[in-house]
Amino acid sequence: MPPRSAVDRVHEVYATSYRRLVGQLTGVTGDPVEAEDAVMEAFARAVNSGRSFLAADNPEAWLRTVAVNVTRTRWRRGRFFRDVSHRLVAEESYADLPEDRLVLLAALRRLPAAQREAIALHHLADLPVHEVAEAVGAPVGTVKARLSRGRAALAELLTEPEPEIEPTERSPR
Repeated sequence: MPPRSAVDRVHEVYATSYRRLVGQLTGVTGDPVEAEDAVMEAFARAVNSGRSFLAADNPEAWLRTVAVNVTRTRWRRGRFFRDVSHRLVAEESYADLPEDRLVLLAALRRLPAAQREAIALHHLADLPVHEVAEAVGAPVGTVKARLSRGRAALAELLTEPEPEIEPTERSPR
């Protein structure tokens, strides 16, 4: 059993950071359920890490990094299942989310994982680029490129084509 102080610290950070982390990881994963599961696993690892978590200068960043890594591992191990499960989950399962959020999540899911991670951590988690780079283990320049490409792709995915308006003939008076 971990020292009581580690458990107390995890409870404290859970109370202040859980919802924010789930929101951020929802952007990374594109799936609120998967995000919640990754964040819960990060908290479980924090309890078991003992000194490592206690020594972290920024425990929320420690948890976010662990949750992103958990997500990456699951993506690598479960590519087939993930592809099938997205087709099995009915869209109604997220009916309580606003329409614009559903559209954004659908667009985020269509981005490559690296771009989705960068966009979610920078824009949803409000992390500076250098912290995103630390969280995903990539150089700052790479993260900047992913952000640029991801924003361009999202803009294209989220822009609805304007309906073509045919010119009307003026009727003689």
